[in-house]
Amino acid sequence: MADLIKTSNPALRQNTFRDAAGFGGESMTVSGAVNKAGILMLLCVASAAWTWNRFFATGDPSSVAPMIMIGGIGGFVLALVTIFKKEWSAITAPLYALAEGALLGGISAMFEIKYKGIAIQAVMLTFGTLVAMLLVYRSGIIKVNDKFRIGVVAATGGIALFYLAQFILGFFGITFHTVNSGSPIGIGFSLLVVGIAALNLVLDFDLIEQGARYNAPKYMEWYSGFALMVTLIWLYLEMLRLLAKFRSRD
Repeated sequence: MADLIKTSNPALRQNTFRDAAGFGGESMTVSGAVNKAGILMLLCVASAAWTWNRFFATGDPSSVAPMIMIGGIGGFVLALVTIFKKEWSAITAPLYALAEGALLGGISAMFEIKYKGIAIQAVMLTFGTLVAMLLVYRSGIIKVNDKFRIGVVAATGGIALFYLAQFILGFFGITFHTVNSGSPIGIGFSLLVVGIAALNLVLDFDLIEQGARYNAPKYMEWYSGFALMVTLIWLYLEMLRLLAKFRSRD
């Protein structure tokens, strides 16, 4: 049971690397995983920039709607394929980054139209949080033990269930206006979600280091980069929501 609750990121579990280890050949390294994550981030940014520029060149949201839809659905499918076929991650992870970039570029542009400058603020806050959590992890300020893991997993699961319930109830005209507005409760909720997403980065760092210790195969570097991208994309979207709530109060 303990092996299944090490991280709430579905792409990273304690036995993810144990299952992949022992196949011989070249092993993954932490630096290799970091490099792969960097490549995936660049691909995501390039794809997002293309969608962003297309949106502002036409000024018509419908011009990027297909990219947003394809990016969202394609990214979801590619994520599932990557999780279940890790050995394909050298191909599927870059494709996932490109798909998610198309999605994020369109969403970011729509937020930018309403709140000028919000996209770059969200990007800076996301990468600032990434660096901060890495420093916190490396310094040992946060101890990654079973209690910490269980707490983060439980909180993340609760957020996921809330979002799912909100999505389903929306079809029946039931909305949670207070939580989604710029009210103190709404901002407090977004701050909580951002905090949980940030703590998931710590779990991701810990699992990647364990992968290197288990001598997981080289392709797991791509898989590790993909797993970090999953958390970073979630964090970025939550940053956008949080900033939008603050800006709506002006």
